Amino acid sequence: MLSTFQYPKFEYVRPPEIAEGRDGRYPVVIVGAGPVGLAAAIDLAQQGQRVLLLDNDDTVSIGSRGVCYAKRALEVLDRLGCGEEMVRKGVSWNVGRTFFREEEVFSFDLCPEPDHHRPGMINLQQYYLEDYLVKRARRLPNLEMRFRSNVIAVTPGDDGVTLRVETPDGAYTLAADWLVVADGARSPIRTMLGLDIEGKIFMDRFLIADVVMKAEYPTERWFWFDPPFHPNQSVLLHRQADNVWRIDFQLGWQADPEEEKKPENVIPRIKAMLGDEREFELEWVSVYTFQCRRMNRFNHGRVLFAGDSAHQVSPFGARGANSGIQDTDNLMWKLKLVMDGKAPAALLDTYTEERGYAADENIMNSTRSTDFITPKSMVSKTFRNAVLDLAEHYPFARALVNSGRLSVPSFLADSRLNTADGERFAGNMIPGAPMDDAPVEAADGTQWLLGGVGSRFQALYYAEDAAALDAGTVHALAGLADAAVPVEAVVVAARGTAPGGLRTLIDAKGRVRERYDLQPGTTYLLRPDQHVAARWRNLDIAKLRAAVARATCNA
Repeated sequence: MLSTFQYPKFEYVRPPEIAEGRDGRYPVVIVGAGPVGLAAAIDLAQQGQRVLLLDNDDTVSIGSRGVCYAKRALEVLDRLGCGEEMVRKGVSWNVGRTFFREEEVFSFDLCPEPDHHRPGMINLQQYYLEDYLVKRARRLPNLEMRFRSNVIAVTPGDDGVTLRVETPDGAYTLAADWLVVADGARSPIRTMLGLDIEGKIFMDRFLIADVVMKAEYPTERWFWFDPPFHPNQSVLLHRQADNVWRIDFQLGWQADPEEEKKPENVIPRIKAMLGDEREFELEWVSVYTFQCRRMNRFNHGRVLFAGDSAHQVSPFGARGANSGIQDTDNLMWKLKLVMDGKAPAALLDTYTEERGYAADENIMNSTRSTDFITPKSMVSKTFRNAVLDLAEHYPFARALVNSGRLSVPSFLADSRLNTADGERFAGNMIPGAPMDDAPVEAADGTQWLLGGVGSRFQALYYAEDAAALDAGTVHALAGLADAAVPVEAVVVAARGTAPGGLRTLIDAKGRVRERYDLQPGTTYLLRPDQHVAARWRNLDIAKLRAAVARATCNA
C-alpha cells in the first residue's frame, strides 16, 4: 500500500451471460482498462456507441508507472472529460535541465510560446489518471465495465470476433463486431493470435524509486550523466503529485533486480543523492529493462491493437502512454464511421499507416536517446562524454545532447487522407498537422480554440466581422451539416457574431489568425482528432466535400 494514495476496489458483477445462461454480443469489446483502453472506451461511448470494457484486475495500476503526460495527450483528455482534474492534481512543467557530472550543459523549454491552454507536460502518477478515467467512464450510460474478467481465448471471424472470458463464477462466451486490444506490452491476445512484434531489447536495467519528501527543488525535469553521487551512470529526477518524487537510477545489465529493489540497497543510493539530512519515505520501488518494438500492422480484420500491445518504447521521452492515447484518438473516429456505414473498412488501414508512422518516429527517437544514455562501447561513451563537455560552452554540441527527446505529436504530412495545399500558407498548420491551440471568446463560454472544435469534422472559416457574412456564405456553410459525413461550420472572427446560428469564436488576441495564417475567406477542414485535413484561401464547397471524401476513404 502507498502512504499517499488509497487504491479503489472495483466491484465484480456476475455477467448476465452466466447469470442468464446465454451468450452475449456487443458492437465493440475493448480489453484492458489501463489509460489506453479506458480512453478508447470513453471516446467511442461519447460518440454514442455501446461499448463493453473488460479487465482482469479490480483496481488501478500498482505504483506510479507512467508519470509524464504531454500537452497533446492532455488536449485529448480534455475532450474525454478529465483533462482539467488531471492538470489540477498534477505538477505542470515546461523546463528540463541536463547535467554532466556537476555542471549544467543543456536545457529546454517545451512551451516557449505564450497563450496555450495546457503546459508542455504534467507529472502525475498513473493510478490517478486511471482513477479519473474510470470515474468518467461510469458516467456514460452506454459504457459497461467488467472487472476480474480475463480473456482466455479469441477467435476472429469475417464479421466479428468470439471471446472466451474467465471470471470468479466460471467462463462464458461473448461475441463482438469489433475487438480493440489494449492489454499491455505482453499482450496475451497478441500471443493467442500468433501475431508478430519486432524490435530491440536494450541490455540495461534501471531502478525506479518513488520517495515522499518535502523539497524546494524547481518543478523541472533534471537529468544527470555521471553525477558524483552515482558515478558512471545516469539519474533522472521528477516531481509528482503529493510530494512524491520519482528518481530513476541506471544500474547496468549485470545488476540483480531482486537485490536492487531491497530497501537496504535503495536507501543508500537515495541518501548519496539527497544527503543524509534530507528526510524521505520510500513509497514504491521497481526495476525495469525496456525495448523498442512494434507490430507490423495494428489492424487485423476485426481486431485492432492500440498502445503498448501494438508498440513499445523506452521510458525516456514519455512516449508510452502519450502515444497510446493518441492511438485511440486516431482510431475511434475512424472505427465509428466504419461501423455507421459512412466509410469503408479501408479507413482502418490508415490507422496502421498513420500511427505506425508515429510509432516509427517514437522508436527512432527513443532508440537514439537510449544509445546516448547507455553507450554500448568505450568509443561510444568517449564520444558521448566529449559532446557533454563541449555542450557546456558551445551551442552546436547542445543539439547533440540526448537525455530523452520529449513526446510531441506526429505531423502526418504524408497521410493519404490529406488534401494537398493548392495555395501558399505560412506557419506549421499544414495538412496532417496536429492543431495548435489559441485563446478565443464565445457565447457558450469556450475560451480556447481546441475546446471549441474536435470530435467531428469541422470547417473553420475566417472573417474579420462575422456579422457581415453574406447570405450565400452562411447558407453554404450551414449546408455542410446535411452531408452523408456531416461537417460542422465554425466561424473564427476578429469581431461580431455570425448569422444563421453558425458557431462563432472570437479571436480577440489574434493568435488563431497568426498560427493558422488566416485571411478573410480562409477555410480549414479539421478532422475529428484535431488534425488539419485541408485548407484553402477561399471557401469552395465542392473542394471541401471532395476533401471530406478523401479524409474518409470515400474518394
